[in-house]
Amino acid sequence: QIQLVESGGGLVQTGTSLRLSCTASARTFSSYAVAWFRQAPGKARAFVAAISQSGGISNYGDSLRGRSTISRDNDKNAVYLQITNLQSEDTATYYCAATSRYSYTRGLINDYSQWGKGTQVTVSS
Repeated sequence: QIQLVESGGGLVQTGTSLRLSCTASARTFSSYAVAWFRQAPGKARAFVAAISQSGGISNYGDSLRGRSTISRDNDKNAVYLQITNLQSEDTATYYCAATSRYSYTRGLINDYSQWGKGTQVTVSS
């Protein structure tokens, strides 16, 4: 198992950009595919993006498609989510999650066994 810690959230203005980070404690981090999900108040958790172990495969959900980029640096045990042109509807808690399934980038919540506690992003006009 690995422990995931999200960071980079906060209060931001509409139209700005943000980079979220997901860091892991384990040296085996490179053997996990990682995804980002988000959950707005009163709504279900939604898939944002996922990236394979090597970083060569990525997949994006509908919620931030075209405004987000997922990347990873296995030397730093980190996965990043860059979000541009933030809107009020992007206000949510953002979670990273990991699975050991090889090259897995689907957005099925139950397929991810390791989860962080989330980082809050609040977009204000």
